[in-house]
Amino acid sequence: MSKTTADSPAETPADSPRADSSADDQDLGAAGSQLSTAPVETAMPGSFGGNRRPGLTGWLAWTGREALGWARWFWRQLTSMRVALMLLFLLSLGAVPGSLIPQSGTDALKVSEFQDAHKTLGPIYQKLGLFHVYGSAWFGAIYVLLFVSLIGCIIPRTWQFVGQLRGRPPGAPKRLNRLPAYATWRTAAEPEQVREVALAALKKRRFRAHIAGDAVAAEKGYLRETGNLLFHLALIVMLIAFAWGQLFKSEGDKLIVEGDGFSNTLTQYDDFKSGNLFSDDDLVPFSFNLKNFIGTYERTGPNRGTPSTFQADISYSIGAYGKSEKHTIKVNEPLEIGDSKVYLVSHGYAPVVTVRDGKGNVVFHQAVPMLPIDSNVTSQGAIKVLDGYKNAQGVAEQLGFAALFVPTYAKGSGTMFSQYPGLDYPVLNVTGYHGDLGVNSGIPQNVYQLETKNLKQFKDSKGKILKAQLLPGETMKLPNGAGSITFDKQIKEWAGFQVVQQPGTTWALAGALTAILGLAGSLFIQRRRVWVRATRGADGVTVVEMAGLGRSESAKLPEELGDLAALVHDRAPTKPADGPKIDAPKTADAPKPPADDPNTPNSDADTHDSDSGVEPPVPAEGAEK
Repeated sequence: MSKTTADSPAETPADSPRADSSADDQDLGAAGSQLSTAPVETAMPGSFGGNRRPGLTGWLAWTGREALGWARWFWRQLTSMRVALMLLFLLSLGAVPGSLIPQSGTDALKVSEFQDAHKTLGPIYQKLGLFHVYGSAWFGAIYVLLFVSLIGCIIPRTWQFVGQLRGRPPGAPKRLNRLPAYATWRTAAEPEQVREVALAALKKRRFRAHIAGDAVAAEKGYLRETGNLLFHLALIVMLIAFAWGQLFKSEGDKLIVEGDGFSNTLTQYDDFKSGNLFSDDDLVPFSFNLKNFIGTYERTGPNRGTPSTFQADISYSIGAYGKSEKHTIKVNEPLEIGDSKVYLVSHGYAPVVTVRDGKGNVVFHQAVPMLPIDSNVTSQGAIKVLDGYKNAQGVAEQLGFAALFVPTYAKGSGTMFSQYPGLDYPVLNVTGYHGDLGVNSGIPQNVYQLETKNLKQFKDSKGKILKAQLLPGETMKLPNGAGSITFDKQIKEWAGFQVVQQPGTTWALAGALTAILGLAGSLFIQRRRVWVRATRGADGVTVVEMAGLGRSESAKLPEELGDLAALVHDRAPTKPADGPKIDAPKTADAPKPPADDPNTPNSDADTHDSDSGVEPPVPAEGAEK
């Protein structure tokens, strides 16, 4: 498991160029440690087994150490943040085919059409799992690896950060002038008085501060690391919520004519899709009836034909014996029952049709839903008489009528295309067939289309195909006493509903918001430490030193240190005998450890804002800027 360690002075070789010649400087590693919980690489690939002793026992011991070393190295790589970012990128890249290529779980018909149109790419995509990306093995592997990487990265960092919160800021290093921001002056105040003043000033600025030896140690900006941890925890929550939603989701469509109802059972749906772990018992028990659909449209202007009212009035009940309640479903205003949401997604017309046999007996009477094919609700459908019909010879047959319906017919145009989506001038065009509809073959077929393979068309006395355009109340007679079909004056409307049940959406939203807040905190909050040392010099005058250290060099740190120095200086001013002089925080003259110094805290490219809004003190005349 990866861990974060501070390089101690004993771990730096004496002959290393990074080693400091002065033993007094070696405690900077303790002062600058743990400003971040990012793990430090402590091992590299190589001979983890060390020296191998001769014999079988030596080989087994070496092999075990080598295998364990490589396992630890691979685990450190998997749980590193760079690998997590790579996996997140791969996950995003893998989702691209799911958006560009038809998916079998969403639209199997389009997948079949794609395979028929692309004889070469189709089999390749099938083998690569590109027609079911989100259920493929490679996408699942990336998903699981990302999940493990985030958990393995965040847990040790969280425990380490909790330990930092419970501890105190480390004591000051021996030489504060080595730090990037530094200020010093001499004062007549006692060292204890200066430390008390500094402690009060730092606490006033919301630093965690305490007196450690001859100095005050303070730290601020813990929310930076908190935001970083929250961001990664939020990613884990989002991954769990996404996986939960995909595995237990369900989505079904149902077309309901006015006056009809729906019960939330699997057999009631026209089309239904669900996740791999979804079961019938997960369906929320409810039912509803469509009482009335109201659709009005703009009459004039550039938006002519655009819906102005689009709503479905229903009555619903929860459970088998629930009380019936009224509700209105509108676009983007679904009915919410438990984990299910009922959306209004489509609308059309269902003309009422009556079919009679040659003896005048009614063999079919119901509203027939028609599916729109354009924005003006020009619709097509099929009228199927399955049982109860006999022809003039008394032989049982099935009847079928290909139908085209327009709510607003253009007189004299000769074309069956609607001019307006409202019922201004409805016309029903029908063409009759008789024979076997093929519904008894056991092969599923589209209820809105006719399978004409085993059907014969009705023809008039002149041998022409029998078809007619019917107004409400008109009837088309079938030849040879075969019966008739009537377009009744009643025209019902239907509404298409989509019932969606997808758990985990609330958790996903909460995770996304938390991730944004955590990312903002990790980017704009600077974690820094400040030390104030007050000691009595050889001449008996108190020497005050202030220095600051942050995770990364920021222009705000010297400015903030200048503000703090001004606060302390007001209570412990420069000794008059030495002249009014105060060295402003400076970085140019302060020696810096090398870039690869292990005592230097991990830096990053984050941008921070200082909590201080006070201008830095202006040095007196003659003071160094």
